Amino acid sequence: MLRLVLSLMAVVGLAACAAEPKWASDADVQAARFVAGPPTYVTLYTVLNNNSNSGAHSAILVNASERAIFDPAGTWYHPRLPERNEVHFGMTDKMVAYYIDYHARKTFRVVEQKVFVSPEVAELVLARMKAYGAVPKAMCTQATSNVLRGVPGFESLPSTWFPKQLSIAFGKLPGVTTRTITDDDDDNNHGVLLVQANGKPVEG
Repeated sequence: MLRLVLSLMAVVGLAACAAEPKWASDADVQAARFVAGPPTYVTLYTVLNNNSNSGAHSAILVNASERAIFDPAGTWYHPRLPERNEVHFGMTDKMVAYYIDYHARKTFRVVEQKVFVSPEVAELVLARMKAYGAVPKAMCTQATSNVLRGVPGFESLPSTWFPKQLSIAFGKLPGVTTRTITDDDDDNNHGVLLVQANGKPVEG
């Protein structure tokens, strides 16, 4: 009975997650590729509900030989960024800001936790993100934790369905820096991208 209750809680807590497998072409991925340069790091994004304080979503941004985000079972997208399953390529500073703004609003806040790692570790995280595959709805944090737990330095992280639990464990890693992003946007007006007739997005 307890197992059933916990499973139901996980589904409710991760209601903001959704799955949509995609596979962009090699040409599109290469064209969008963004290299930020050193230092290399891994960032965990956790979306928390401001009313219940429960977790709603988890994702990983990695700065390795390129900067990309693993947004498992997420609903965020940008028309200029190619996606392969759960990995979005071309994460410039502006695109990272779009990602954060999409999730931060009156009812949700975003916790950003960054840890600097070696180039080898960053590259391993990137490779595991790319290889993970499509993630079913409500399994964003399980996928996120599974990607990280097989990487040196992240062995202490739990395999969990709960974004808040993963965030707490990530926060205990040596050298982690944390910031919390809030926004007063209404729920129906967060991170809006208006696409013009010529296909060029503008911030709305």
